[in-house]
Amino acid sequence: MAPMRSLIPASILLFCVSSSCTTTGGVSLRPDGTPGPETCPEKALETMRRLGLTVGDASDVELDVNQTDTSPVTLYDGPVESMLNSPLGILPAVTRLYGRVWTGGPQVVIRYYEAHVPDEEPIPICAVARLARGQLKKKPESKPGTAILEFSSAGLYIVNSFR
Repeated sequence: MAPMRSLIPASILLFCVSSSCTTTGGVSLRPDGTPGPETCPEKALETMRRLGLTVGDASDVELDVNQTDTSPVTLYDGPVESMLNSPLGILPAVTRLYGRVWTGGPQVVIRYYEAHVPDEEPIPICAVARLARGQLKKKPESKPGTAILEFSSAGLYIVNSFR
């Protein structure tokens, strides 16, 4: 009986992947495990306008505050806490960023949904982590659900939707 029970979760996972089920955040997954398009909430767009942040504004970000200046760095599927290494508009370099990591495809996808300036209330944002020339590409030794990256920091870019 035990072998049959172990097939049920695998069958559900296969069904979800093949039919583009959504993740816990309501984001549909593509067949390779990367997140599909997602709109930026109106509240985040309004907040970014008020802060003077526009699409393409950029900064440097430490991808995981628990692994600052580590090389290589290992990221896991799910929530992530990052930190600005340089100011972004009026947001100071110590601003924490909260988002989600997806490791399913050949490159890591990191989307940020919230910024938290010390001693202030969290604010909604829409931003992504990026590096040129495929630098968020996982190392071959990455296991499922994880991504080993060469660098612990990347560029952070303000977006008006996630593609």
